[in-house]
Amino acid sequence: SGRMHYQLLRGGTTAAVAARRVRNILGSVLGRDGWMWRFHEVKLTPHPLLFAGDTVTIGEISYKLKTPQNPELVPLKYLSDSVPQTVAQHLRWIMQKDLLGQDVFLIGPPGPLRRSIAMQYLELTRREVEYVALSRDTTETDLKQRREIRSGTAFYIDQCAVRAATQGRVLVLEGLEKAERNVLPVLNNLLENREMQLEDGRFLMSAERYDKLLQEHTKEELDNWKIVRVSEDFRVIALGLPVPKYKGNPLDPPLRSRFQARDIYYLPFKDQLELLYSVGPNVAAERVSQLLSLATTLCSQESSSLGLPDFPVDNLVAALHVLNTFPMLSSQQLVQRLYPYKSILGKDGHTAVESVLSRFELLDGRRQAAPSNVLSVSSSSDREGHADVTVQAADKEVTFQVPAGSKEPRPPNSSLTFINTPSHSQLLAEMMQSHMVKDLCLIGAKGCGKSVIAREFAEMLGYSIEPVMLYQDMTARDLLQQRYTLPNGDTAWRPSPLVTAAMEGKLLILDGIHRVNLGTLAVLSRLLHDRELDLYDGTRLLRWDRYQALKEQVQFSDQQLQERSIFPIHPSFRVLALAEPPVVGAGSSSTSSSRGQQQWLGPELLTMFLYHSVSPLAKAEESGLIQGLVPGVPEEAAERLLHLTHSLRQTNDPTTQSLASSLSTRQLLRICRRLSQYPDESISHAVNKACLSRFLPSLARASLEKALSNCSIQDAADPAGQTRDHSCVVQDGVLTIGTVSAPIYNPDHKMKVPDVLFYDNPQHMTVMEDMLKDFLLGEHLLLVGNQGVGKNKIVDRFLHLLNRPREYLQLHRDTTVQTLTLQPSVRDGIITYEDSPLVKAVKHGHVLVIDEADKAPTNVTCILKTLVESGEMILADGRRIVSANRRANVIVMHPDFRMLVLANRPGFPFLGNDFFGALGDIFSCHAVDNPKPQAELAMLKQYGPDVPEATLQKLVGAFGELRSMADQGTITYPYSTREVVNIVKHLQKFPNEGLANVVRNVFDFDSYNKDARDVLIEALHKHGIPIGAKPTSVNLAKELPLPEVRMTGYWTLNQGGNARRKLLCPTETRPIDVKGPAFLRVQNYPSSRQESRTLSFSEEKAHWQIPMSEVNIICDVVSSDGTEHTLYVAMCNPVTLYSMKERGDKIQCMELYDVFPRTISGVWQPFVTVAPLGSPLDGQVVLHEEQVHIRNLNFTFYMTVCLQGGYKMCRDFSKKNWLLFYKEDGNQLEVLDVLEGRVHAISLPINLKAVFLVAEDRWLLLESNTNKKFLLTKPMHTAAEDSGVCQLHSIGEDPVSSGHGVIVPQMLSNEQLPNENLSAALEQKIVSPNRVLADTSCFAQIIVGFPDLMSPNEVYSFKRPVDLSAMKSSDSGSHAFYRGALRSGSAKRENCVSLLSANQVVRAIPPTKAPLRDIYPKDVTPPMAAAYLEVTDLTSKKLKYIPVPRSMTVSPYTNWLSKVSDCDVLLAALGSGGVVTVDMGGYVRLWETGLDALQRSLMEWRNMIGSEDGRPIQITIQRDSGLDVSAPKHGKIDASNAPHVGGNQWAGGTGGRDTAGLGGKGGPYRLDAGHKVYQVSQAEKDAVPEEVRRAAREMAEKAFKERLKEIDMSEYDASTYQRFSSAVRRQVQSLRIILDSLQAKGKERQWLKNQAMGELDDAKIIDGLTGEKTIYKRRGELDPELGSPQQKPKRLRVLADVSGSMYRFNGVDGRLERSMEAVCMVMEALENYEHKFKYDIVGHSGDSYDIELVPADKMPKNDKQRLKVLKVHTLNQFSCVKNL
Repeated sequence: SGRMHYQLLRGGTTAAVAARRVRNILGSVLGRDGWMWRFHEVKLTPHPLLFAGDTVTIGEISYKLKTPQNPELVPLKYLSDSVPQTVAQHLRWIMQKDLLGQDVFLIGPPGPLRRSIAMQYLELTRREVEYVALSRDTTETDLKQRREIRSGTAFYIDQCAVRAATQGRVLVLEGLEKAERNVLPVLNNLLENREMQLEDGRFLMSAERYDKLLQEHTKEELDNWKIVRVSEDFRVIALGLPVPKYKGNPLDPPLRSRFQARDIYYLPFKDQLELLYSVGPNVAAERVSQLLSLATTLCSQESSSLGLPDFPVDNLVAALHVLNTFPMLSSQQLVQRLYPYKSILGKDGHTAVESVLSRFELLDGRRQAAPSNVLSVSSSSDREGHADVTVQAADKEVTFQVPAGSKEPRPPNSSLTFINTPSHSQLLAEMMQSHMVKDLCLIGAKGCGKSVIAREFAEMLGYSIEPVMLYQDMTARDLLQQRYTLPNGDTAWRPSPLVTAAMEGKLLILDGIHRVNLGTLAVLSRLLHDRELDLYDGTRLLRWDRYQALKEQVQFSDQQLQERSIFPIHPSFRVLALAEPPVVGAGSSSTSSSRGQQQWLGPELLTMFLYHSVSPLAKAEESGLIQGLVPGVPEEAAERLLHLTHSLRQTNDPTTQSLASSLSTRQLLRICRRLSQYPDESISHAVNKACLSRFLPSLARASLEKALSNCSIQDAADPAGQTRDHSCVVQDGVLTIGTVSAPIYNPDHKMKVPDVLFYDNPQHMTVMEDMLKDFLLGEHLLLVGNQGVGKNKIVDRFLHLLNRPREYLQLHRDTTVQTLTLQPSVRDGIITYEDSPLVKAVKHGHVLVIDEADKAPTNVTCILKTLVESGEMILADGRRIVSANRRANVIVMHPDFRMLVLANRPGFPFLGNDFFGALGDIFSCHAVDNPKPQAELAMLKQYGPDVPEATLQKLVGAFGELRSMADQGTITYPYSTREVVNIVKHLQKFPNEGLANVVRNVFDFDSYNKDARDVLIEALHKHGIPIGAKPTSVNLAKELPLPEVRMTGYWTLNQGGNARRKLLCPTETRPIDVKGPAFLRVQNYPSSRQESRTLSFSEEKAHWQIPMSEVNIICDVVSSDGTEHTLYVAMCNPVTLYSMKERGDKIQCMELYDVFPRTISGVWQPFVTVAPLGSPLDGQVVLHEEQVHIRNLNFTFYMTVCLQGGYKMCRDFSKKNWLLFYKEDGNQLEVLDVLEGRVHAISLPINLKAVFLVAEDRWLLLESNTNKKFLLTKPMHTAAEDSGVCQLHSIGEDPVSSGHGVIVPQMLSNEQLPNENLSAALEQKIVSPNRVLADTSCFAQIIVGFPDLMSPNEVYSFKRPVDLSAMKSSDSGSHAFYRGALRSGSAKRENCVSLLSANQVVRAIPPTKAPLRDIYPKDVTPPMAAAYLEVTDLTSKKLKYIPVPRSMTVSPYTNWLSKVSDCDVLLAALGSGGVVTVDMGGYVRLWETGLDALQRSLMEWRNMIGSEDGRPIQITIQRDSGLDVSAPKHGKIDASNAPHVGGNQWAGGTGGRDTAGLGGKGGPYRLDAGHKVYQVSQAEKDAVPEEVRRAAREMAEKAFKERLKEIDMSEYDASTYQRFSSAVRRQVQSLRIILDSLQAKGKERQWLKNQAMGELDDAKIIDGLTGEKTIYKRRGELDPELGSPQQKPKRLRVLADVSGSMYRFNGVDGRLERSMEAVCMVMEALENYEHKFKYDIVGHSGDSYDIELVPADKMPKNDKQRLKVLKVHTLNQFSCVKNL
């Protein structure tokens, strides 16, 4: 009979474990292998309907039964015919306690066993039960009394505890560890004394006392006193987990003392085994015992000390059912379903579990094939609500019955939207097996197809789906029942979708069980295990067979049972949970920001489901899937994409893993859909978009780029991209952006279409084009970007162009799921719901713009997922949004509905939640960035058409720099376009307010944070925004008068027929021999160009440092002409060439030491000259090294031309591509024509000293001994044969007065002064060829008529008081220090240039030769200068000396420079009005010397600062005073001329009406009677008086000394420490900013619900109507969940190198100092974060590897202790040095 019984049952609705266990015990009556009948000491009365007076005996203890009042409340079908011995003993114990009148607490591991035993006992003793599943949302009203409103009056309705007490029922409290701490003490008195005071004024009193009172008083009196008797049959059975081991709240000691406890552990091995044998008759006995042994091992103490969760022993019964049908199934796969150890455990856990598996010979996963696919599904003929499923397993086909839905099952593989892949069909087959016995849970990463598989599974079985999206702060009420009001104002309960699904037999999909708190899920455990549920309003849902049995037993109809609120759960009802894999090793603390970050899958949840993990698809499968779903995708692109994704998924590196998670299958499909529509789009663009690479940390971004290049997905540089027009056109109802077109929408709500001021710029147009592509593909869009980059503008403009109406929803910290969907409000006592913009948009098909999506908690925004994915969503008022209409009370989603979500980028300083991380892959993501400089400039021009472009460029530059700093994390606030636009708008409206003032509108936020302020000011100054400068701070050099110009002589060109004077010079031409080309590496360095005119205005325009090495010596600097001047700086030792644009941001460097061979040091010092070539060889230079070579250099390769000997080069006409070389004392000129590649050698009859090219065809030669001058004229084209020969003319010099020696020019210009400049210089109107010459004796000389006129040329000089060569460089200056006393020979560079258009001669002279006494007043010490620029201005006849600041660094090789130049700088002309200097430290400075240029710049600079003209601001209020203006008059003249203010009477007053005066109303003219007010300038007023400043300084010093005294530190020590501390101050600050942000995130407060004060909780409005107290919520610190590990400070270890070499080589590169600064930085940054970080610092050296500098328990608290650490640090190195 047992077997038959069993057959019957196996077909029955197989529900959750406990029920089955009990049921199956029936089946175990028949033993196995000749097991004998056993005698159980349980005597049961045969008849089910008991009469009073019957007794139940367990062992020797008997209990007298009573007839229950409400038989439908007695548990049914929990008892079985045979009860295992252990259970019988538990029941006997409970009976003892029951007879004693004590309350019991059954404690034990998770699982249904404890509940089952309690229910068996109650069934046995025929007691009515009141069952409560406690959750963290339970409040005392759920236990005592709840108010409901009936026809306008609030009633108290007794809840379970009170009902049980008064009716004499048994109260079963399940899950005591879930209830919040202060809820259960409500029951203390009821438990102890059976007394309780109720809210409605009644008082519960124990039976004995009541009966005593009843002897003295009548029942009516007691009723009037509202005293109620507690029945003597009232008992409490509590079920709970032991808390230190499991998660939850520990028992309150007073509560604990009121219970008697009993440990209910799993059934003993033998009982359990017997039970399992009976369940799986087809399974080999050995296998059963192996499985059980495994389970027992994994529940032992040892395994839990390894951190392994308990094995769900109770689920073995279900597992054996599956094995019974599929004996060929591998045990390992079965174990994986019960205990998915691969998902929940880390590596150690894996090995532990697998070793146990192999111990019990269960590691057979490899040997046996899994079921491969579902062959067919058909409705069962013999049983309703079931389906026959045939599954291919190994080589057999197995058919079995499973529960099925009400619709017709659909054969597998017939869906169009589901592409079957081998792994998925295997998964579905496995799910079918598990579905036979129990609820399932699918675990898989986001976007891997869980929901699709679930849907396919449901359709195959004909189920209707009920999706329930779970979110983090979901309460038990949200899960089961919510309150609402009926139209007449009565309160009622509405069952949740979960409950209706249970009653209608649907497949309930719980999406996201990893998000919900365990304390809330606990309310479902009884539904999942036993298929029973008690709801808040007293409704009970019973398992189908129990319901049927109840109907028979108490002979009620369905109608009658429903009146008593008892309903059946449909036999087909099943739950399918979806979850993301638990994060292995993550703590389960509540502080881990999103709840997804924790190990949610604990022992309790393991008992509720069978688990299946959705493994990521294999590459081939995924590619098949993509081809199937997106037929038109270009194959090669899809292939590369998959290659990339799989290479990312296979790494172990966590950063790459996180990248892979944003390339889920769902994202890949989206990318492919786009590619199929727009095949020419680049893959890398799509991948970068999906990963939002713009906002990734640099490390992750680098690894993404590496992965992209490994998969050869390069972003083809799109040269056309810059030129592509991104215009947007609207024509004939079609909108075209770039290349994409879309029809324009015809809205019914015109007023909701946004309209916005938008200036088109290419970058935003590209983003919009991209958005339009996705919009047309039907995607919902997510725009991520920093603040103020124009996200809202773009979206509004986008919708405006498309003509789509929008709904706008702004999220914030307090957004809840309710407020997203509906806004409840109370009218006349009835609750009504207002649709939120989301619901309106869904109804009307508008576009929903969700702004600041990252500010709302991610668990709230998660509900958008179901809306986007399946188009379904359940609202708080019971309506649901669906994509297609199926039934009443639904809102059908309009086909045009779209969501555009805007969010800030994840991470600091946006203290938002990671919206992208949680929901990124359901949206198509677009990163919105600040426009590129050009685009931004164009846009700003539209905002401020009248603002000078230079100003805009400075702004764009400065903000660009600040943004890159924000990206690198140097500053925390990302400055955006919004800020720049605001500045420009201000400048446009108030043009004469200075830029420097207006930028403060943005930067005053940072004015109190010193470090941030320094960084900002530095960046603004670098780009020349003079923030902080005063209009008066103009530091131009002092002007001295020039001596009068005098005519000092004539130059005569001897031309006569005399052949001796007119010498012919033969020329010969030869080709040059060229070697090469050779290729050189060019390095790019960033240029840190700083504008110099920041705090004050001077001649210096800008400066920057060349990244040279300290041995380099600068030999030459030159600038090329052209629109953008390029500077070339040549260095020797080793020879290096640097080139940089005047305004560029990078410096290119080429090392040429392989090209210029180094000879043995000291033999020669290479000396290089650079000549830039002109068109068509722009950008090429010739390098000439005096001793050996010349080189033609392009910036990639060079060619060599050899000329022997010490030649000098003249480069004046290098832009015409020819150069001239000569040897000192030689008699040959060599002309190199670079383009033709020839050398023309000209032989001369004289020995040369110097050559000056005064024109292309006229050269001035100096004879070597006599300094006699000759002019060589040469035919223009040397190549032409007939052109004749070069002629040499000697020049006679006739001084006007004697004593004027022969001029040795230092510089001779090769062009003439413009006529107006010449006239200005000579103070006479004159037009003539001329040249400017400079030598040591005069400031400048002008030779009029030279070199073109044959008549005598007049020489005009500006004489110097003292000849420069006569001045000795007195060694008193700073130079003696470097130079070494001997100067070797004359300098090789003259450092003198003429600026012809500015009419100036500029030369650099050493400070010793500058007339410092004239420049500086007596009491001022001159600044330390490397040199002075002597500017001789011939127009204004003024002389200026501009100091060139000393170099920051001094090279040890400086004395080499002394051969190059006689001062520490080299000089070259730059453009027409300026020069450039390079000092020996590699500092390049640009100077503006031309007067006009200076004037212009000064004006600009003053405009930028703003015209603070010193007038005090007046506030005038124009009052219309009602007195009309009578005819204007002059007014009386006051003879005494006293000042008058107001009064319509006196002339010369201020501010009256009708009379003449200043600032009145209606007077005829302005009249100032000379009341002079002396005004202090604004700057002086703002300044703080000196004595106050002094007092503040003294106070600070005093405090500092006090502090030193306190930590007894000497001032010397303090200054030593300061040295290290100040060097790293800024870094410490940045670190602290980062640590603070960590802090801020951790301390995010939560909503505490059920409070008695605070803000009204929407979810509790109805409770408020009924008059409850705890209907508020407030923000507060959430205590960590009990049982979760304590948050310990993070441990850091800093390792410092303290080996001797650190000390030894400190002199070379300062390594020891730097290491000490780093240690200092760590100590200072972590000060005051002791609770977050514990650190220790350990030294490591050659002697030992763990020299403790700072132990973890003694972190230094003040400067003295930190200095001590630094001292120990150095001492270690001393000791190591000794050992070296």
